Amino acid sequence: MRMSDAGDLCPRFHVAVELIGGRWTGAIINRLLAGRARFNELRAAVPEISDRMLSERLRGLEIEGLVTRTVVPETPVRVEYELTSKGRALQDSLDAIGKWASRWISEEDLARATGAVAKVTSAPRDRSRATARAIARTKAPKRR
Repeated sequence: MRMSDAGDLCPRFHVAVELIGGRWTGAIINRLLAGRARFNELRAAVPEISDRMLSERLRGLEIEGLVTRTVVPETPVRVEYELTSKGRALQDSLDAIGKWASRWISEEDLARATGAVAKVTSAPRDRSRATARAIARTKAPKRR
């Protein structure tokens, strides 16, 4: 399917690109293409992702029917994630994106992208909370 202009953008194409183009989603799917995995194995495969974000992405992929979550009743309980046939069908598409990236994403592009990621992910959340608390203290009426 080729799109000749923005007016021809197929809604299904748009939904698909948004789905697999979400941050970390491609990496998670790529790891699961190798086979089922536990949460910590996925966390290790995508080292920059937080536990919360990984949980959210897995839940979203499960809702979309790309991933199944299996609880193995052992002690301790084991939870495994695996791609459905719908999820495995993305293999050729992700391979094509990988080949395109190898050919067209330069070292400069990569450095620029990872630099932008570092700026976003290294935002001082704790400092902003501390700043908000400090501001709140200065505005709070003094107790006597």
